[in-house]
Amino acid sequence: MGIVTDRRPTPEQLLQQLESEEEYQTHGRLKIFLGYASGVGKSFRMLDEGRRRAERGQDVVVGAIQPKLSREILKTISHLEVIPLKDVNGIQVMDMPTILRRAPKVCLVDGLAYDNPPGSVHEKRWQDVAQLLEAGISVITSVNLQHIEEERAKVQRITGKRVDQVVPLSFLQTADEIVVVDAPPEACLSATDDCPGSAQRLTQLQLSELREIALLLAADVIDKQLERYLARHGIEQTWGTQERILVYITPQSDYQRMVETGVRNRDRFHGELIAAHIDHPEWSAEERKRIGEGLQLARQQGAEIAEIDGVDPVDAILHFARHRGITQIFVGHKGRDSWWERAFGSDLDRLIRSADGIDVRVFPHSR
Repeated sequence: MGIVTDRRPTPEQLLQQLESEEEYQTHGRLKIFLGYASGVGKSFRMLDEGRRRAERGQDVVVGAIQPKLSREILKTISHLEVIPLKDVNGIQVMDMPTILRRAPKVCLVDGLAYDNPPGSVHEKRWQDVAQLLEAGISVITSVNLQHIEEERAKVQRITGKRVDQVVPLSFLQTADEIVVVDAPPEACLSATDDCPGSAQRLTQLQLSELREIALLLAADVIDKQLERYLARHGIEQTWGTQERILVYITPQSDYQRMVETGVRNRDRFHGELIAAHIDHPEWSAEERKRIGEGLQLARQQGAEIAEIDGVDPVDAILHFARHRGITQIFVGHKGRDSWWERAFGSDLDRLIRSADGIDVRVFPHSR
């Protein structure tokens, strides 16, 4: 006879669930508009949502707004009640006592990463927001990727710009909803109203890298939302992610970008990262050096290193991928230089056609 396990929650677990649910019901909701670059329109999206909520009858106030506003934003906030910022030693801060006395249903807060002046109750504006949430006031706010403390170094490497005012990732992970203001990188390269500001000064490659980081961060926040929901309802999470990423390195590969992207995906999905190459006897000493540098970088990031055997690289990569249960393959490509490739396709085309359920991501060659 099989063993019957009593899966009913204990009294202590039931009490914890009840306390968690009570806290959730009395706590304000936090919604964050995340911009992957300055000027993608996160502030407008935040304010426009506040306008639409007010039109539906919700009690909405603006608790903090940027000092320089476009005509479009001025038009949007003209329909909303604005609680003016206070000037403290030349620094604009939220008027927390007035907001708390006013006790709106929803408060809009721009500039989440701003610092408060010395002597304030809270050092950071995001801590002001935390107090509003504890008071039962829901907050809709906005922040740029570069102001997330744990992402600041990555963004600085991409843009060359460093910021001092930051918000910890742990605070974003408490959000009930997060929205990436997902203006396409192509739109940000044009001098249009879609993406004004500093985003226009970045290349499409830089914008794409920033966008990818923002999307992965948002997915991580959504995972935390799910964990909290399961915990409140006493549901045990029993599954695990089985993402396996293969980075195929050649002498021409932009191996740094490929490995860094692979590491982000591995860490995001709690998966595995494998860096592999095929040895070709005709490679020069310089080409072998490039391969070695790429593999060493991957090894430093905790990747497994593998050498793939085979004469035909496409067949060899796919055989290895299927044997190891790979879900994503990262490969480099130089573009279609010859008339033959333009007319009949390339090894890359054959790899993509034959992958059959495995995602193939293509990175332009670095040389």
